[in-house]
Amino acid sequence: MPRGPLPRLWLLLPLLLLLLPLLPLADRQGHHGRAGPREAAEEAGSGPAWRAFQDLRERLRAAGALSKRYWALFARRVWPEACEQDEEAAAGPQGWSLPLLSQQYLDALISWYCSFQDCCGGGDCRITNNFTGLESDLRVCLHGQHLAQELVLTTVRSYLELPRPDKALALSFHGWSGTGKNFVARMLAENLYRDGLRSDCVKLFITTLHFPHSKDVDLYKEWLTDQMRETQEHCHQTLFVFDEAEKLHPGLLEALGPHLELQAPDNLRAESPRTIFLFLSNLGGSVINEVVLRLLEAGWSREEITMDQLAPQLQAEIVASTDSGFGHSRLVKDNLIDFFVPFLPLEYRHVRLCARDAFLSQKLPYTEEDLDEIANMMVYIPQEKKIFSSQGCKSISQRINYFLP
Repeated sequence: MPRGPLPRLWLLLPLLLLLLPLLPLADRQGHHGRAGPREAAEEAGSGPAWRAFQDLRERLRAAGALSKRYWALFARRVWPEACEQDEEAAAGPQGWSLPLLSQQYLDALISWYCSFQDCCGGGDCRITNNFTGLESDLRVCLHGQHLAQELVLTTVRSYLELPRPDKALALSFHGWSGTGKNFVARMLAENLYRDGLRSDCVKLFITTLHFPHSKDVDLYKEWLTDQMRETQEHCHQTLFVFDEAEKLHPGLLEALGPHLELQAPDNLRAESPRTIFLFLSNLGGSVINEVVLRLLEAGWSREEITMDQLAPQLQAEIVASTDSGFGHSRLVKDNLIDFFVPFLPLEYRHVRLCARDAFLSQKLPYTEEDLDEIANMMVYIPQEKKIFSSQGCKSISQRINYFLP
């Protein structure tokens, strides 16, 4: 187990001693029912002293067996990544569970121990960086986004493999709703951290939820700065996700600037912290759709479209936007965003794949006709050609409810 738990057992002694009186007797043959022939014979001819000795011996055996189970449960709660192979030992015999009062003592013990130690409730010990899993998820589960698949995997893996990165990695996802921006953000969290979006090293900020009132921007700036600083102090690798980034107040965008700048060499530690920023936005979605439609009509296949054909026009649209302060912030003006990642509009065939995935995720049977029926429920644009789903794959999971028995 990590960090050498055995030398610290002395920390557990006070509460372990409190637990001993609460240990129930294990399933001892002859003590939960009638005694067996041998025990009956011994008890009949040995007097009260012998019976007391036998009872004490059985209690010690039960305490010893149960203490192992208590230790297994404690270890699984404190060092879960080292105890996956001990599930059977921790669970004990079928039907075995802690008495309520003993469970309360165990919870108190864990809280007390964790007040002295880093108990891996999140943080560095839960970083997985499963690039193989990330590559598989992007390839199998993300439909119609060959540019995002390649760019996200390459940039994130290259960044996290740097020995001493000199700045945070900032990726800005752009495209219409339902094209997969949040989906990819969740994939990153789940493959980089054991607890995914629940990890203490991952923070998700939704503009309309966390920063709804412009008059409170100063309070938001202070709170956001504290959140980021505390997370970076706790984790050497952090992920910050800003959903609806185009709605962020200019004051908040400016406050993020110092966190995305190049760090001076003398400020770099032996092992520099790694921070990834994801900005998710619908900004630029219309120009992405226009470029893709024009290329398709010119005879290009979707998979032939390159970043060079999209990135310049996307960035120009972001800078020129008058509906958002994002393009006018120093994040864009000072080139603090490393890559603007376009998410292409989804077609009928992609919607069918999303419907198939929704059926599979809920373990429901389906037919090809079912997939067509769901895909036909969506609205497609342009109106005269009906090429792109106006909602992408959004609301697909809700639509399969029509097919439930």
